[in-house]
Amino acid sequence: MFELIRVFNQVVESGSFSQAANALSMAPSSVARNIDNLEAKLQTTLFKRSTRQLVLTDEGRYFHHQALSLVEEADALVNQMKQSPSQPQGLLRISAFESFGNVFLAPLIPRFLDQYPNVQIELELDNHVVDLNSDNIDLAIRIGTPKDSRLKARKLLTNRTVLVASPQYLKANPAITEPNDLSGHNCLLISQQRQKCHWYFSRENERHKVQVTGNFSSRGGSPILQGALHGSGVLLLSDWMVAPYLKQGTLTNILPRWQVSYGEKRSDEIYALYKPSHYPKPHIRAFIDFIVQHLDSIDGSTGE
Repeated sequence: MFELIRVFNQVVESGSFSQAANALSMAPSSVARNIDNLEAKLQTTLFKRSTRQLVLTDEGRYFHHQALSLVEEADALVNQMKQSPSQPQGLLRISAFESFGNVFLAPLIPRFLDQYPNVQIELELDNHVVDLNSDNIDLAIRIGTPKDSRLKARKLLTNRTVLVASPQYLKANPAITEPNDLSGHNCLLISQQRQKCHWYFSRENERHKVQVTGNFSSRGGSPILQGALHGSGVLLLSDWMVAPYLKQGTLTNILPRWQVSYGEKRSDEIYALYKPSHYPKPHIRAFIDFIVQHLDSIDGSTGE
């Protein structure tokens, strides 16, 4: 069928059976038979034929428009399958939430491109959820169990959250000895689009849901992290974002015996999401494998 379509596209491009035959190194009669066979399979007339000219019918114009992209995709697939698995190539469009993109991906991408110089990467840092089935994105990295069952997902990292504040903030404000103490503190928040914000605490059989408020919120974690370092308030953020500052002593872990999260039953794992395919693009697989390899030192539970 594809060979018939290729002959059809060449006839449209050439404008006649004879010129298409020259381009394809075929006899004009063979070209004509191919078009007859294609029309028979489609049960429609693609050309209005006369001794003077060859004109596409409305159905022929529609079929040609669709057939062009079909053949291009088929050719691209064949080229991908011919590539050496160790040498992926092509454009890779990645969407990642802002903090993970800045902390992990931005430093790793140059190293990946050193290893795979035939790959080009477009990185979009956006905390909005993208739709891989409609947006022009090959790979998305997001927090939480994927809700779209049509997508393939690979776990990259367990996203544990930690409650922190700067030593100067803690010195200047009332002590925090239990979760409910936070109601009297300025808390730096991930934006909830004007909804009330709660932090969830658990320890053995104890559970607390604490409403928190504050004067600084953002969609991503980086801005409010700067607020915490400045001494502006209490922060609940991923451990991989605050770990260097805890080590330096510029942030202090608060209520370390409690597990704290943004949701009572929230899944905080970080996943790489991509569209399923019988022929996955080699550069997608190579990039996921590369970042998993480098994240293993942070979280040993990565996997499919």
